[in-house]
Amino acid sequence: MLSSTRAALLAAACLPLPTLAQDPAAPVAVPEVAVSGAAPSLTAPDAIEAAARLRQVPGNVTVLPAEEIRTRAGVTGLSDVLQYVPGVFAQPKWGEDTRLSIRGSGLARNFHLRGVQLTQDGIPLNQADGAGDFQELDPLTFGHVEVLRGANAFGQGAATLGGVLNFVTPTGRSDPGAVLRGEAGTYGYRRAQGAYGMEAGDFDAWASFSALSQDGFRQHSWGDSRRFNANFGWRITDDIETRFYYGYNHIEQRIPGSVTRQQALSNPRAAAAANIANDYQRNTESNRFGNRTSWRIAPGAVLDLGASFVHRELDHPIFQYIDQRTDDVNGFARLTLDGEIAGLRNRVVAGATLGFGTYDSRRYLNLGGHPGRLTASSTDRARKHTVTLQDTLHLLPDLALVAGLQLGETYRASRDRFLSDGDQSGSETYRFANPQIGLLWDVVPGDAAPEAQVFASLAWATEPPTIGDLTPLAARGFSALKAQRARTAEIGTRGRRDGLEWEVAAYRASIRDEIQLFDPTGTGATLALNAGRTIHQGIEASLSWTMLRNLAAPDLGDSLTLRQAYSFNDFRFDGDAVYGDNQLPGAPRHLYRAELRYRHPAGFSIAPNVEWVPQGFFVDNANTLKTNAYAILGLRAGWDFENGLSVFAEGRNLADRKYISNASVAPVATLNSALFEPGFGRSVYGGVQFRF
Repeated sequence: MLSSTRAALLAAACLPLPTLAQDPAAPVAVPEVAVSGAAPSLTAPDAIEAAARLRQVPGNVTVLPAEEIRTRAGVTGLSDVLQYVPGVFAQPKWGEDTRLSIRGSGLARNFHLRGVQLTQDGIPLNQADGAGDFQELDPLTFGHVEVLRGANAFGQGAATLGGVLNFVTPTGRSDPGAVLRGEAGTYGYRRAQGAYGMEAGDFDAWASFSALSQDGFRQHSWGDSRRFNANFGWRITDDIETRFYYGYNHIEQRIPGSVTRQQALSNPRAAAAANIANDYQRNTESNRFGNRTSWRIAPGAVLDLGASFVHRELDHPIFQYIDQRTDDVNGFARLTLDGEIAGLRNRVVAGATLGFGTYDSRRYLNLGGHPGRLTASSTDRARKHTVTLQDTLHLLPDLALVAGLQLGETYRASRDRFLSDGDQSGSETYRFANPQIGLLWDVVPGDAAPEAQVFASLAWATEPPTIGDLTPLAARGFSALKAQRARTAEIGTRGRRDGLEWEVAAYRASIRDEIQLFDPTGTGATLALNAGRTIHQGIEASLSWTMLRNLAAPDLGDSLTLRQAYSFNDFRFDGDAVYGDNQLPGAPRHLYRAELRYRHPAGFSIAPNVEWVPQGFFVDNANTLKTNAYAILGLRAGWDFENGLSVFAEGRNLADRKYISNASVAPVATLNSALFEPGFGRSVYGGVQFRF
């Protein structure tokens, strides 16, 4: 029999966070652990439990279940995973790379990632200086994905404008048995996966190996990757569980490069000439070891501890040959206390995070993809610590006040070892305090969880620069950058009722010292510098509506569901001395996606879809050059059979529209500026999966 708490959580799956069940008429998938009667994992809560926890956040959050990922073919990166999450701009570049921005975070980061904290099973994945990459994430190993936009990640110890993406891996309890999967598609796409999970008393284990190879849509964009992910859990007592993680990645990727606007729209498959001549690449090998331990100290008191060590080796021939070896140690501790104060229900979350990183960096002349003469060498270090205290007090049964304070310190240092051109060493320490206050109102309470909520919050976030920001390639020396600081006000609602699910939020972030790209000398050498005042504001809206049921016959159980996601992005300078109130470059003002899905109870589904950007976005601070507007059409279909066999197919950009999916940014652009990444042409993918 299920415990009453577990039963309540399962019932909650039918309530607010809309992405848990995109079709309200479809049956909710109950985790195997619940069916077997075994206790759920303490260290790896499933999507249902994650949704219940995130309903206590006074802001816009989303939970994506694995079914939204595993039932599709050709899902290789975050751009495919996060398609229907409003407020998130995640567009493919080449291979498995993605340009990611949440609420306009990191718009000036043309390469890699800044402004969003990536975590896996709650343990930070970013390097200690806040930089990150996506290629080490395998979408086939996501049990679910938690999206905490902006300051809504306050309780997780994050302090960035973009918030947190948490990728939770399956366990032997949640995914018992074997999975064999194969996919193929256009442009030489091939992928295979084998996974197995098992549970034996107090122990469980899960492992996955996947291999992917593709020639790429563009010239010089082929890539190969091999990934292994595993975890082993031990339920020491009924109230203590520990879980060990290991991940290995070997990724080889050619880089086609950015091209001019005219080239991107006339010959989108061509690569930049310099990238071919110098064999631009990004090759990564990494090993990650981690542990997470949960201890239910007493009723209403839970302590979570986590730590990881990651060693990465990057071989990166671009305009120079970058050879970098990094070691990062990350950890967190979080104590949650549920109880009462003066007869009022109360929850306290006290947490701390830490991160240490060392970077052995060398640069050489790039001789056709091979290292030549040494041009730079440094040892870099980064450190980050945060302490967070957050309290949720229920002033009324249906109204809660949320307040918190986060204190942090970060350190960045670079020791120059290549002294023939002078000593460019330097260091900087940043300290910050971020307060938060918010309200949660359960407008329509439910038995296990509210059917409709309204939320509002005001929170601060502080984002120190990364090592790459402080040691720019275009200038000598250690930059004197300030940390950017944002104050974000947000109001919104979420819920589920009578076949309708929604998430809607409006936000406004007032930012000081945002890290943007400028050309201070007027020579074309762009540097990451602090802007004055900037504004990021917008609307995030997702809506899932089951319009029709029992179409083919009475009581058949089939359904037709319309799913939509819309983002309005208004990111701009605020009275800048040079750029006035110009729009910040790098993200579209409007982004709309929709899918109309028919589902049959026999397991068949088909879903045409559209992605629409009605206005191109600027690629420079001066607002002189734009991408193009576009609309692309796609179609998904699949069939799940009762014997564990699933087949699925997907067509993208079926009209073969030439468009620009994303672009790098610059202070001032011309028609000859090579800033644009062409969108993929017509693509078709298919796959088969067998569970047993």
